[in-house]
Amino acid sequence: MATVPLFSQFPCKTILPSSSNSKTQPKSSNLVSVNLINRRLETGTAVHRSDFKVRATDVNDEWGPDALERGLNVSVAEKVAEEAIESVEETEGLKRLLADSLYGTDRGLSASSETRAEISELITQLESKNPNPAPNEALFLLSGKWILAYTSFVGLFPLLSRRISPLVKVDEISQTIDSDSFTVQNSVRFAGPLATTSFSTNAKFEVQSPKRVQIKFEQGVIGTPQLTDSIEIPEFVEVLGQKIDLNPIRGLLTSVQDTASSVARTISSQPPLKFSLPAERAQSWLLTTYLDKDLRISRGDGGSIFVLFKEGSSLLKP
Repeated sequence: MATVPLFSQFPCKTILPSSSNSKTQPKSSNLVSVNLINRRLETGTAVHRSDFKVRATDVNDEWGPDALERGLNVSVAEKVAEEAIESVEETEGLKRLLADSLYGTDRGLSASSETRAEISELITQLESKNPNPAPNEALFLLSGKWILAYTSFVGLFPLLSRRISPLVKVDEISQTIDSDSFTVQNSVRFAGPLATTSFSTNAKFEVQSPKRVQIKFEQGVIGTPQLTDSIEIPEFVEVLGQKIDLNPIRGLLTSVQDTASSVARTISSQPPLKFSLPAERAQSWLLTTYLDKDLRISRGDGGSIFVLFKEGSSLLKP
């Protein structure tokens, strides 16, 4: 009698040993998702939950000894991705809170002690979440024009207090960095009723550590005043509650306006005034403690804090 193999009567699914490729594929896929999140964190790019949803593999549909391990790998990746996204959302929230806290402080000049304490706490929290702990290795993020929003540097307070003239105010303080040429330009723009002008310093910087740069100032520049060549003449002005009609002297005011236009054309065509800076004030250093595409926090000599927003950032809008 012919012998019938025992197991030929029962059809079964053949289990093939898992290859190394199939074993590592979920890990690789999940690693790509997490790495992509990390890259977005480093560059400050917005991260949305829908961008990084990791799909879990149904372990019950898998055959083989590696199924459970692959399922665990997916769970770990999902958890890492979720934590990364939550960290980004928390950081963005802190940035908005900081921007709101700075509103109305006149770059720190008029901030109360309570507001200063609140700002300091927010800065400390952001520094602990710095997506670029080695900012000087991400010079492309440093490049561009940065607008000063807040400082604790008392050396700037006399300037911010607008003591130059009752009619002249500090309109903007900025720092422009070119990481290709390793140059820095610090600029202060003044605005008055008839003109705007600026004072700036040109400098070179040298990377000394992942966070610190040494700055050597080379030149000061006083910009050519840009006079307002069109003065709006109102029908009346109010002095001590009394309205004064200007129509009787409108002809004289128009003559003054024409003269101002002529002066504006003459002065604005002149080149800016450049001069050398004293050697004893020609060097400084700066430590960047937080950096992304919108926000830069730096600490200078004596522990002074500088908070700057990138030109065009939504954080500049109240």
